[in-house]
Amino acid sequence: MIRPDDLEHCRKAIQHGSLSFYAASKLLPARVRDPALALYAFCRLADDEVDLKADKVGSVLRLRDRLDQVYAGRPKDAPADRAFAAIVEDFEMPRALPDALLEGLAWDADARRYQTLSGVLDYSARVASAVGAMMCVLMQVRDRDALARACDLGAAMQLTNIARDVGEDALEQRIYLPLEWLNEAGLTPEGFLADPRPTKAVRGMVKRLVMEANRLYIRAEAGVGALPASCRPGIYGARFIYAGIGSRLRAMEYDSLSSRARTSKLQKLGWLGQSMLLTGASM
Repeated sequence: MIRPDDLEHCRKAIQHGSLSFYAASKLLPARVRDPALALYAFCRLADDEVDLKADKVGSVLRLRDRLDQVYAGRPKDAPADRAFAAIVEDFEMPRALPDALLEGLAWDADARRYQTLSGVLDYSARVASAVGAMMCVLMQVRDRDALARACDLGAAMQLTNIARDVGEDALEQRIYLPLEWLNEAGLTPEGFLADPRPTKAVRGMVKRLVMEANRLYIRAEAGVGALPASCRPGIYGARFIYAGIGSRLRAMEYDSLSSRARTSKLQKLGWLGQSMLLTGASM
């Protein structure tokens, strides 16, 4: 069981670090919501360890050591580690799933770029689809098709994040746009990063990412019916909230360089209400 103080730490971490997931999590039953908050807190910790530290390779190696400790039943004396160790034990979480996440973070540490959309999806499978699969484990779902659709949802969310963050990533000298798309537009990665502007070509690339994400959102819906009925509103809520970021980008004419696409609390409430109506849920 997760210690109450560790759970509260995880809840605050997600409330401040991932408003979209925190909002959707409110529709999950407590038996899934609490371990999901612990899961996301550990994933957030791992992402920040690589993203915010200068020694990124060292950060990945230290994260691997921490994961080893978790699976050995001797987690680091830190709230997120203890909470994640509790869900590993309670739900028999396959080690391959958090290992996939760390592999994706290692790619970030290596500043890897991706030639094609397939390469971007390979990356998304590690840093996001693996999290979708872990959510299925928390819901006691291990059906092959349901897991595949959960992976689609994770990848869709990651593509949405990439589309939203093109400008912010460029300021950090990071690029996740497929390099062949840049080449087709007559741009080099170095040229784009030196002067990232929302040209028609760049906005067209953001649009392509959003369209691919939308395709995956639609495909992912086929797996929601395989989830426990009590979990469906929360998963639909996450799907609608993240897809709403793509809708906001569309309203901004896919310019994610001049400003950040944001959705309001009222919009999030609307999408949560839509998910409840769709599944026949009630508060």
